Amino acid sequence: MSSRPPLRSLDEALADLLGRVFALDEVERVATFDADGRVLAQDLVSGLQVPPQDNSSMDGYAVRRSEIPDEGVVLPISQRIAAGHAAQPLQPGTVARIFTGAPVPEGADAIVMQEHTEAVGESAVRIQTVPDAGQWIRRAGEDVMRGAIVLQRGHRLDPAACGLAASIGCDQVRVARRPKVALFSTGDELVMPGTVPPEKMRPGAIYNSNRFFLRQLLARCGCELGDLGIVPDDREATVAALRTAAQGHDVILTSGGVSVGEEDHIKPAVQQLGSLDLWQIAMKPGKPFAYGRVGGAHFLGLPGNPVSSFITFLLLVRPFLLKLQGATRLAPPALTLRADFDLKRPDKRREFLRARRNGEGGLELFANQSSGVLTSTVWCDGFVDNPGGQAIARGDLVRFLPLAELIA
Repeated sequence: MSSRPPLRSLDEALADLLGRVFALDEVERVATFDADGRVLAQDLVSGLQVPPQDNSSMDGYAVRRSEIPDEGVVLPISQRIAAGHAAQPLQPGTVARIFTGAPVPEGADAIVMQEHTEAVGESAVRIQTVPDAGQWIRRAGEDVMRGAIVLQRGHRLDPAACGLAASIGCDQVRVARRPKVALFSTGDELVMPGTVPPEKMRPGAIYNSNRFFLRQLLARCGCELGDLGIVPDDREATVAALRTAAQGHDVILTSGGVSVGEEDHIKPAVQQLGSLDLWQIAMKPGKPFAYGRVGGAHFLGLPGNPVSSFITFLLLVRPFLLKLQGATRLAPPALTLRADFDLKRPDKRREFLRARRNGEGGLELFANQSSGVLTSTVWCDGFVDNPGGQAIARGDLVRFLPLAELIA
């Protein structure tokens, strides 16, 4: 009898996984208002400079520095310039009342903020400080130059990027099509919340929590969801569900049934219909992760334990789905932080420990690191990425993956 092959490392498995996915060819045009989370399918090139002309970054007075050799100079006000209105050239020996965003008049070379002035009657002002050259002037094009690429193809848009696109006049952007993902859970023990009250749950039954967080994570990854519900622990039912899911979907995502138990039918069902190219990873939690193909669809199989399912989605499925949309940034950078805990008995596999930052800048560890304790994912604000077999002593520096960026 042949021995089981060694587990794949997470890095090796992720590289293998990403090597099997290519960006979708189809693109669509969407309103910039609705583009948050979408991936650009082409560079955004500015047809104008931003700002279009020199403008004031303060409410105050536009002046010629040469006419203010000392503090206390009194000069008449020759014009008033509001944002969105044209300015006349600044008359010699005068100042212009100016407001934030208003164009700087020709001849002015500094702005004195109004807090550094004093009104002298209704038509003159005393300048109480000597301004520096260019003070409080935003130069034309200092944000964006005409012809510049402001956002590159593959950039995943966020609110700031949508605002930047709008600042160069883009009311619509070309983005990758949303991946179509079929989702289903397996397990006779699963019950949907709302169908049976807690006091009437049958022995061994559990509520299907995975389906809820996976739906939300898929939505945050910009996917179009096809929810196929719960599939019983039955080989024929599993084959039928996979066959249905492969029709009209780019990806099949399952939760549960990918381990080695007699009631784990996902692995043989995928092999019956297609191929299983990756199975079991040297990570904790999340060992029984699987990848394969069913028809024209990618298959991604997550473990059934909720924390295992949650973490393998973030570390493996999320970058896969982002690359499918052509994104160039697939994972956030890790932080190096101080451990304010001891880990005396590390697992031989690479561990992802639920932890959170404390007020002293260190990391505290959740007491129960079991893969079934979903409360740990709410309590924590990230994961300590600990190499296999490495003990941690209080004060050690560790690698930390912020949860907020992984679920953005």
